[in-house]
Amino acid sequence: MTGSINGSAVVDDALAQFREMLASDGYLLSWSPAGDEKVVVEISAGEDACADCLVPLPVMEAIMSNALAPTPYSLDHVVLPATEGH
Repeated sequence: MTGSINGSAVVDDALAQFREMLASDGYLLSWSPAGDEKVVVEISAGEDACADCLVPLPVMEAIMSNALAPTPYSLDHVVLPATEGH
């Protein structure tokens, strides 16, 4: 195995609508493999990101888990950008 998921298009498709929604608020959604049939979803803040637009981590994990449910892959964890001043 080369460190990537063979069905990466399946994961990309499952997360596509969330990638677009987050992009409209200035965030970038990416993912990487985390072992057998597990993925890590990372959300990064862009320069003009809406600081109050992200839901709390447990909610984001539930959303990403549900998005991946129809695929053979499951969520390992979500990485959110650090919040400043808290």
